[in-house]
Amino acid sequence: MISKFNSKASSIAVVALTAALYFHAAGAQTSASPGAAPMHGMQGKSGMAPAAMAGGMDMKAMMKGNNDKMSSMAMTGNADVDFAMMMRIHHQGAIDMAQAELRDGKDAQMRKMAKDIIAAQKKEIAQLDKFLAKSGHPVEKMSK
Repeated sequence: MISKFNSKASSIAVVALTAALYFHAAGAQTSASPGAAPMHGMQGKSGMAPAAMAGGMDMKAMMKGNNDKMSSMAMTGNADVDFAMMMRIHHQGAIDMAQAELRDGKDAQMRKMAKDIIAAQKKEIAQLDKFLAKSGHPVEKMSK
């Protein structure tokens, strides 16, 4: 019975995180002014497919890449570990988007927000990494 609960809890966590990412991305896309050029994102370490990288990356492509990473991640059955692994991906996506804003954005308020997001998310990723390592799931094992 407990393993069924963990599996259900893990599935719920996946759905909740995916929905949060989707709605966050949708809000970012709809908040642009009409006729504005698409925003382009992080090139390099984002782990996105090369085709999506051509000419920069838009926010929707970033979000799709993060959703793909989360949905393809093998679940452990441990809700805490699964949460930490998925939140790590989610936070890295926020950093990638914020770096894209710093590279391409002009608005001072949005650039400040991007800097704040990067700092906060890096701090939380460090906490998640520490938890995962302590739990026998270091980040190096996630990428294998």
